[in-house]
Order: sequence, then C-alpha cells, then structure tokens
Amino acid sequence: MTHPPAPGDAEADRYEIRVNGRLDRRWSDWFGGFTLINQSDGTTTLIGSVVDQAALHGLLRRVGDLGVTLISLNITNETKEPHHEQVTE
Repeated sequence: MTHPPAPGDAEADRYEIRVNGRLDRRWSDWFGGFTLINQSDGTTTLIGSVVDQAALHGLLRRVGDLGVTLISLNITNETKEPHHEQVTE
C-alpha cells in the first residue's frame, strides 16, 4: 500500500495525516509503515508515502476503521507545490 515506487514508476506522493487522539507507534505497521508522531495537543500525525489514489483511500479507510476522527490531510512533497485540504467535522 505505501511502498516506494519501482524504478520507472511515477513518484509516490508524501502525505501528512492528522487524527484526533494519541496512537501508539505499534500502529505504524497497520498503517503501511507510516511514521506516527504524537503531538502535544493530543493528536497524532501520520507521515508517509502512497503510490496512488487507491492506496490513499485504503489508508483513509483504515483511519475510519480505527474509529478516530480525521482532522486534516496534507500533501507534503518537497518537489511539488504543496497544497492543503482541511477536513472538518
């Protein structure tokens, strides 16, 4: 789901996903190897790459399956102009 692209494939997009609540680092494997960072405000930021939109939707389904509230989803590619999509309740 979140593996780096093979040679010749399009570059994977890097994402920063913020959720409400603190997730233990053991959830990293379940989220396809994303890095989990607990923030001081009680949220968790997941950082990692996905190869395509289907993989991104799968990752977001996992967030939903876990029952945590999605706060934001940001593309963080260094080589591309970053844009942000804020998700609110």
